Amino acid sequence: MFDYNFLFCLTITLYSSVIFDLIYFNLIMQLKKIHLLLLSFIISVQAFGQQPKYIFYLIGDGMGLNQVNLAEIHQAELNGKNGVVPLSFTQFPYVGFASTYSLSHAVTDSGAGGTALAVGKKTKNGVIGMDSTGTIPYKSIAYAAKQKGLKVGITTSVSIDHATPASFYANQADRDMYYEIGKDIIKSNFDFFGGSGFLKPNTSFDKKNMPELLPQLEQAGYKIVKGKAAFDKEKNKTQKIVLMNVDGTDPSSLKFAIDQNQADFKLADIAQAAITSLSKDNKAGFFLMVEGGKIDWSAHANDAATTIKEVLDFNETVKLAYDFYKKYPNETLIVVTADHETGGLGIGNGSSTLNTKVLGHQKVSQGTLSAKIGDLRKANPNASWDEVKKLLSENLGLWSAVKVSEKAEQSIYEAYKKSFVDHHNETEKSLYASDDKIATLSIELLNKLGSIAWSSKNHSAAYVPVYAIGQGAESFHQKLDNTDIPKKIAEVAGFDF
Repeated sequence: MFDYNFLFCLTITLYSSVIFDLIYFNLIMQLKKIHLLLLSFIISVQAFGQQPKYIFYLIGDGMGLNQVNLAEIHQAELNGKNGVVPLSFTQFPYVGFASTYSLSHAVTDSGAGGTALAVGKKTKNGVIGMDSTGTIPYKSIAYAAKQKGLKVGITTSVSIDHATPASFYANQADRDMYYEIGKDIIKSNFDFFGGSGFLKPNTSFDKKNMPELLPQLEQAGYKIVKGKAAFDKEKNKTQKIVLMNVDGTDPSSLKFAIDQNQADFKLADIAQAAITSLSKDNKAGFFLMVEGGKIDWSAHANDAATTIKEVLDFNETVKLAYDFYKKYPNETLIVVTADHETGGLGIGNGSSTLNTKVLGHQKVSQGTLSAKIGDLRKANPNASWDEVKKLLSENLGLWSAVKVSEKAEQSIYEAYKKSFVDHHNETEKSLYASDDKIATLSIELLNKLGSIAWSSKNHSAAYVPVYAIGQGAESFHQKLDNTDIPKKIAEVAGFDF
């Protein structure tokens, strides 16, 4: 007789075994998932918590959001497109914006603006790295980087003793204390300085003759190097360097990018030299500040085409930092921002259609155009209106590539008559230049035809952009004050700041 009880027990046993196996299999799979999630979490925490070893702090002086936007729009229009051609740094994954007011004014100058970006504190306009009374020095993030063992570089396209670079190494009550600022290089003991030169290398703030600055820097252990070719001879040496433009050039700044030829010293040359020098025999890492200083200068002159070229030139320097980042993505942080906006730049001055492509006909800066008009005046004080129009056409495209109405040219013609007929030359001043009236009116007309408007020839209170990529870059994806930027860099880098 068949034993149904045995069959029932066997069935129950087999069923239980299958159920147990399923439960065991599911448990193992769940444990594997938990293990993988835990491993992923640990790796992400480690990556997030890693401190950047290489820090690039790139500052476009006077570079508001519209300066960046104009460069991108202009590049697109030159290619026949309605839209933008992105710059390198506008594609960074983290983007924010920052307020720029100083302790004393709603509109900052570069002294207070540079100080905020360097030390994380507000001060009054005109002060460099100190409190508003000019008596208490502040420690900059560059000093904090040096104290942690990183090499430090301070570079710019203008003079090394100018306000923004000075804010990272100097402590002076007045931004015009150029000699005193230059001497602060010695106490900083930073590893690399680069720029066009020094404004007052032997004259104190109170106009006294002083010992030459460069020999003092050499005595302090700095190698004075002049020009790209000279640096190429020194690049394989481990030493402190002050890199300047060659003798006979303007110590106040490099040429505007629009005026440069292939042989001219460029901001990218200085930045690349800094990267090479700071990387030499260095396992600890470095902090490098780079200022595109002449975006501000061209915006003070309300020269839109030159401003575009300066932003694009600054972008070429950012590309160098980005190329470095691609080699060391887990060890590098890049932050790009500005100390303030200059000129109150507006893109669009009436029509819904932009025409910024006409700015591409401008071949020289307003300053160089002014000099060309001066040369014509010296060669031919009674030059005809047609001769002046020919000069303007060759350099700006007016009348030839760009249509100009009789009404639009009237103000330029009146300035021509005063200059070449009445021999009473008129000039127009901006912060860094005094240009021929014919030149300024001609640039003004090209701006207008190119859909550009300016609200002033000075700084504005507009927000400035902040772009970041690399280790800790997520900290900059928000609305900030300019004083927050160095604090956040210090936080992610583990600086005592």
